[in-house]
Amino acid sequence: MPGFVEKPEPVEVPGLTHLHTGKVRDLYQNAAGDLVMVASDRSSVYDWVLPTEIPEKGRILTQLSLWWFEQLTDLVPHHVISTDVPAGAPADWAGRTLVCKSLRMVPVECVARGYLTGSGLAEYRQTRTVCGLALPEGLVDGSELPAPIFTPATKAAVGDHDENVSYEEVAHQVGPEVAAQLRQTTLAVYGRARDIARERGVILADTKFEFGFDGEQLTLADEVLTPDSSRFWPADLWQPGRAQPSFDKQFVRNWLTSPAADWDRTGELPPPALPHEIVESTRAKYVEAYERLTGLRWS
Repeated sequence: MPGFVEKPEPVEVPGLTHLHTGKVRDLYQNAAGDLVMVASDRSSVYDWVLPTEIPEKGRILTQLSLWWFEQLTDLVPHHVISTDVPAGAPADWAGRTLVCKSLRMVPVECVARGYLTGSGLAEYRQTRTVCGLALPEGLVDGSELPAPIFTPATKAAVGDHDENVSYEEVAHQVGPEVAAQLRQTTLAVYGRARDIARERGVILADTKFEFGFDGEQLTLADEVLTPDSSRFWPADLWQPGRAQPSFDKQFVRNWLTSPAADWDRTGELPPPALPHEIVESTRAKYVEAYERLTGLRWS
């Protein structure tokens, strides 16, 4: 059964109540009722949370999310209140902690796609649709779509797959007005981020967002536009018709499916520990993504 190879024990911090241990983030609540999100260095692949961490990954994801939130504030408000580390928390929480508004979360993964790949490609090959949306004939892995599309999914528990659903199903679940708001905001944010990334020589192939309501205000939550929630490709290497090189944990996926790992991803045994060179190559990709997108040097 996929899930955690070794599930960590939550850190006990005075004044914080532990709520949830996710694939990457640990979630707490403070005395004021705010959420405290701490991004770990854990990595998840093929529905397993691996036993080997990627150094600094949590800090990179957190700082990249903060940068993106600032680029998007005129389109949609975000949930971050501060980046202060709670009193009594480990020093290691610095740079990876977000104190956030407690939102009424929408139970939908809001996915925007501008290019065809992944689960969208698999569906397209069978039905020429993605989440029920008809697409033109002749598209291949990595093809740019005629226009970005909203392809929502249900949010899965640790160890389970998110499941693509139709827009009609989302409207049935959350109501037509909220569904329309989710679609409009998702595509607006994707369009802004796609253009920013493109200026930096990076293709934003697809991404997923999570939203909640702060009172009546739709608000952007969780992480945003990181290599864990998005597919970023180097524009100069884009070549439709094949799998694209990407700024994410592709080194990990490639190694786990290679003879060197000696691991059957369809079996019941958990994946093995990652070798040092795979860890370092993956960390370097996260750093490169941060630096190329933000124009800032990681330190």
